[in-house]
Amino acid sequence: MPFIPLIPKGSAPPLAPYSPGSKAGDAIYVSGTLALDKDGVLVGKDDSRAQTRHILKAIESVLQAGGAGMADIAYNMIFIKRSQDYAAVNEVYKEFFPGTPPARFCIICELVKPEFLVEIASIAHRPST
Repeated sequence: MPFIPLIPKGSAPPLAPYSPGSKAGDAIYVSGTLALDKDGVLVGKDDSRAQTRHILKAIESVLQAGGAGMADIAYNMIFIKRSQDYAAVNEVYKEFFPGTPPARFCIICELVKPEFLVEIASIAHRPST
């Protein structure tokens, strides 16, 4: 099944060879998203709340490019650099997923660059109409 790359206007330039998202059938896959603005500049230096908020808004724009929204997310993969940021990330996360949130995991690990505190990747499902 071929996929359609999803590259919303104003997306951060990728740090490696990938698209911000792709749509294949009824599924939308959002790449690991970091807190970078359209020019590739870090958003929210040393602020996990600001980084999480920026990331979730960027994920939302990828989903919109594929005809979906945050309510269509079935699974999130969350990576955080520091365990002390877990509560702050969850605080912001709840704003974007009120009610019943999607399935997810959260791993504490090093990220691709030291200034990144959070990375989130998503899988959404939006039946074609």
